[in-house]
Amino acid sequence: MPETVIEPVRRSFAVLEALSRRRTSTLSLLASETCLPRPTVVRLLHTLASLGYAQRVSREKGWRLTDRVLGLSESIRFVDHLVDAAMPHMSRFTSEHGWPLYLATLSSGAITIRHSTAPESPMAFEAAALNTRRSVLVSALGRVWLAFAGPEERRAVLREVEAAALGGRATAAFDAMLARIRRDGWAFTARTRSRIHGMAVPIRNEGRMLGSLSMRFPHSAMGEDEAASRFGRRLVAVARAIAGDVVAARDSSSAQIARPPLGGG
Repeated sequence: MPETVIEPVRRSFAVLEALSRRRTSTLSLLASETCLPRPTVVRLLHTLASLGYAQRVSREKGWRLTDRVLGLSESIRFVDHLVDAAMPHMSRFTSEHGWPLYLATLSSGAITIRHSTAPESPMAFEAAALNTRRSVLVSALGRVWLAFAGPEERRAVLREVEAAALGGRATAAFDAMLARIRRDGWAFTARTRSRIHGMAVPIRNEGRMLGSLSMRFPHSAMGEDEAASRFGRRLVAVARAIAGDVVAARDSSSAQIARPPLGGG
């Protein structure tokens, strides 16, 4: 087992996973499935209960998870909502203009591809690359996220990646680049040996980043100035439409939860 594993945490997750396999679980069953001593399982169950994640049903039925565990998957559910909202807008753009679009979110200091219209594009030179991770410092998707994220989030992300990757003395130049991205409204991929280039815009609401959207194209097809002139405002419009649908879906969901059941009272 890796030295970085903290044993009490591992045991806690072992109990959580065992509880998640069925509606209720007895103490004997949990001890058997986790290979933990019964006293240890009891202590972990009482800890989970005190935190609101588990509940004792009865002596016969044992324990169950509470709905508080649903909050642990909030970010995953948000990604699903974001993809659902983005898909029709992205497909419409690719159908009209040909170029593939990529949707991404930030995860653990890197940009993660969540959806792509590459399979729909006649001008795609790359795979959809779903769930692949891109550098926040090099990719257009990452750079536009850093540029439009709040100061605290930006500092946290930069602390999470290798600070040395900024080159130390290049910090002022990097800050100037982010300022230029905010002024223009879009970012381009850092110059590399790749023949494919990217142009990205932010998807945000009320100053909060929801995602990044990029268009990928070969260097030989057009330069940055031409890409910005032809597609900059179009990509911004697509990003705004996606953000609007995400917010509308969220508000609709909140309203349904708040609405009292019919016949109540």
